[in-house]
Amino acid sequence: MILLKGITLDGRCIDMLIAEGRIARIGPEGACTTWELAGDVEMMDCRGKVAIPGFVNMHTHAGMALMRGIGEDVVFADWIRKIWEVEKHIDEEFVYWSTKVACMEMIRTGTTTFNDQYWHFTAGHRAAADTGIRVATGFDIMDQGNPEEAAREQERCTRWYEEEGHKWTDGSIWQLAFHAIYSVSEPMMLWAADFARSHDLGLHIHLCETRKEVEDCKAAHGGLTPVEYLDRLGILGPRLIAAHTLWVSENDIRLLAEAGVHCVHNINSNAKISSGYRFLYDEMRDAGINVCLGTDGCASSNNLDMLEVMKTSALFQKAWRGNPRAMPLDELLRMATVNGAKALRLDTGRLEEGAVADINIIDTDNSFFLSPGPFLANLVYSAHSDCIDSVICNGRFVMRHREIEGERETLAQARKLLTKIQ
Repeated sequence: MILLKGITLDGRCIDMLIAEGRIARIGPEGACTTWELAGDVEMMDCRGKVAIPGFVNMHTHAGMALMRGIGEDVVFADWIRKIWEVEKHIDEEFVYWSTKVACMEMIRTGTTTFNDQYWHFTAGHRAAADTGIRVATGFDIMDQGNPEEAAREQERCTRWYEEEGHKWTDGSIWQLAFHAIYSVSEPMMLWAADFARSHDLGLHIHLCETRKEVEDCKAAHGGLTPVEYLDRLGILGPRLIAAHTLWVSENDIRLLAEAGVHCVHNINSNAKISSGYRFLYDEMRDAGINVCLGTDGCASSNNLDMLEVMKTSALFQKAWRGNPRAMPLDELLRMATVNGAKALRLDTGRLEEGAVADINIIDTDNSFFLSPGPFLANLVYSAHSDCIDSVICNGRFVMRHREIEGERETLAQARKLLTKIQ
């Protein structure tokens, strides 16, 4: 059990008890003295600190954490060709340690769950499990239109699901992914969607990331946008998690909303590779779409800091719309927490009795919070992620007072593997 004494939650000073991975009790400060606590209790004096939900990073490629800076100042088409060339040299060992580096970085910046899409996903899952945070991941399909490769991927996906899919007991989520409509054949997309549907799995894809993707799809499929094309194929649905959804039309938004698709905004990656920045958040929200936030991988966004993503997302929305009220703070926090939890069907992203205990403990004893302004404004627009003092995931400390177990060893091991991609 963990007892957080005197922590601030929604402006109230409270005591919070965490037991069996969940928030067991919340009461006013001092209430813990009246609680009957059986067994060992790890106590933390949290006076001067604030609790918020752990962040849910809804689009990552964690195994790319060692690829920062390898494709700078180039257009998307050149960038992705460079990535695919580099990825010919990676293996399970590389992905394990690279993902472990990513997990350390995500813990330091407050992420307790990440929705991943990458090769050697079992190695990525082990890395997340070894660091104590939760991952949603699974087989990543990209047959590049090759029927023989498609058959091999179908066999491997089926076998891995049968061998791994029911064995994860650490809270991680087995799901399926296909890269994009331009890198996966139509028969393979249909197979993946059917496999996900029949096994009640999430399906994680890139969608409408660039203007070229939309134009190429229209040229190839009788004027249909990528969203309209997937709708015609019957792939849209409530288990679909669509990363980017940047170049969408009014009709696309209607189709996404009617199907219950979850959309993930990745502003840092989109802006850095010049894919675009006019994400139609207001229109999606008003249509009823569950909009989440993600960092994308380190090869395109260069870090995995969700607090930075929150700030950048809001600034771009306010700027291009000419409206300072765009993407307000309360909606921004939901996009980074409970909206992602909803997409992954997790009982977290909120700090209430009974919820899974994924918690960021924010230290306000610094200059960024010396203000009468709202806490969230200071957190998002002023502070940096080093104000995150401690992180709890699944009811366990994964970082306490900025200390993460095994971090130095992880960095040393990962550094040795850089030779594989140099």
